[in-house]
Amino acid sequence: MPASKHRWFVPGDLNGFFGLVVDNLSILGFIAAALVGIFAMPADVVFQRMFPGTAFGVLVGNLVYTVMARRLAAKTGRDDVTAMPLGLDAPTSIGMALLVLGPAFVAFRQGGMEDDAAAIATWQLGAASLVVMGALKFVLSFFGDAVTRIAPRAALLGSIAGIALVLMGFLPLVETFRSPVVGFVTLGLLLYVLFAKGRLPVRLPGVLVAFLVGTALYYGLGLVGLGAPGFALPQGAALHVAIPWPSLAFVEGLPATVPYLPLLLPFGLLMVVGGINVSESARAAGDDYRTRDILLAEAFSTLVAGVCGGVAQTTPYIGQPAYKHMGARSGYTLLTGLFVGIGGMLGVISGLVQWLPLAVLAPIIVYVAIDITVQAFQATPSKHAAAMVLGFLPSVAYLVAIKAGNPAWIAPEQFARLATTVDGHGLPELAVILALGNGFIITSMLWISTVVAMIDGRLLRAAVCLLVAAALALFGLIHSVDPRGGIYLPWELQGLPAVVMGQFVGAYVVLAAVLGLLSLQKPQVGAAAPTGGAGADQEPSGM
Repeated sequence: MPASKHRWFVPGDLNGFFGLVVDNLSILGFIAAALVGIFAMPADVVFQRMFPGTAFGVLVGNLVYTVMARRLAAKTGRDDVTAMPLGLDAPTSIGMALLVLGPAFVAFRQGGMEDDAAAIATWQLGAASLVVMGALKFVLSFFGDAVTRIAPRAALLGSIAGIALVLMGFLPLVETFRSPVVGFVTLGLLLYVLFAKGRLPVRLPGVLVAFLVGTALYYGLGLVGLGAPGFALPQGAALHVAIPWPSLAFVEGLPATVPYLPLLLPFGLLMVVGGINVSESARAAGDDYRTRDILLAEAFSTLVAGVCGGVAQTTPYIGQPAYKHMGARSGYTLLTGLFVGIGGMLGVISGLVQWLPLAVLAPIIVYVAIDITVQAFQATPSKHAAAMVLGFLPSVAYLVAIKAGNPAWIAPEQFARLATTVDGHGLPELAVILALGNGFIITSMLWISTVVAMIDGRLLRAAVCLLVAAALALFGLIHSVDPRGGIYLPWELQGLPAVVMGQFVGAYVVLAAVLGLLSLQKPQVGAAAPTGGAGADQEPSGM
């Protein structure tokens, strides 16, 4: 069937549109809250310089993914092809705000700059950071298909399921229950219309109805004094036109990126790994996009955002099967791209970020997290379930590290003391948590691949996975002993950080040696031959 005969919009696209827009709005809301609320950056720079370029990257990426979906539909003759959702990446956007942009703004001010000048310099640094990460992602995009062929499906899906359950599920659930009546009612309605496929008395998209009910509850209860403590009407933002024209602003920010490269390079690498995983997730749901093309589109949209003044990188979201279950096809990414992109230029997005309560935005992310986790178990061999559950645990460490590193919870000096105090029972507990959380996506993939190989009787393959992990841990690509998650040269470390690094590397090497020795055993008579999982199509052949 020619692409022109495929419908541009179906009813499910409205559900997908509202869900994807909410994802992006929630991340933009966090960036604004961090930069303006925590670091006191001038709001006009955030809303009129950072947001338009960031939103334009979302527009470009979603347009590209819409075209890819329509081409796949035309090629296969199917009407149920769902576009890959694209938006702002939550973990690295949080990292950019809290670890790069905010501290840089403070440093510029301490260096003698006025607030406005410091904010402009920070904006230029953010744009340059996106160009650096986009360039890295572009180069690494050409290796995505090879990783997909090598890594077992359990590793690709299990690693993102851990992110979904722990970070996308738990953290938004906390926000949901900060206004319990509003959040729980919104979440319940979403589960009713999306999981239970329940009917509503009005002919409107179920996701929209849930948002309208939740928003009405939030402001209605708040105005009569029955809302959650701290309720206040936002001041709102005036509409303004800020066209994200391409510029060389990022060039002026490039020198300032050098101290942050140990953070920016892992941020870009994590998005490549995540893009590989979500491509496999979409493939498991029935939409066979080429991994390289998904990654190239992601890199291109990030580069465009950086050149146009954006400060948060784009990524394909891990909820493509969830949007498919909503009934979305290719129209929802087109609508999302246009709404976020044009709304970012006109100031609409800035206003919505301030007016939509988090208790209403968070439940849709909880739904997507549940759906992703369910798919990971359904699309992989049941015998690999234990490997995937193990792969969830690095995400738990990252979650604890995020909360423990919040200076509003633990004073920085107390945090440093906890991370360096030895109690005679091993490495400092907080130091271990930080190391387990840094590089958690790659750690999860390697752990799952190792256990899958053990289950399948491929002990040499498992040993190779462990040696790869040891090499990455040596340079801080996983288990970084830098509290910010940066990379380093191992011979530059001293004291406790060197000990922690050496212990983690040694653990991988010793276990690899043990598995290598175990592989020398003679096979038991009558034992089943090693398999690749639930069929040759599930995993590549290997050692």
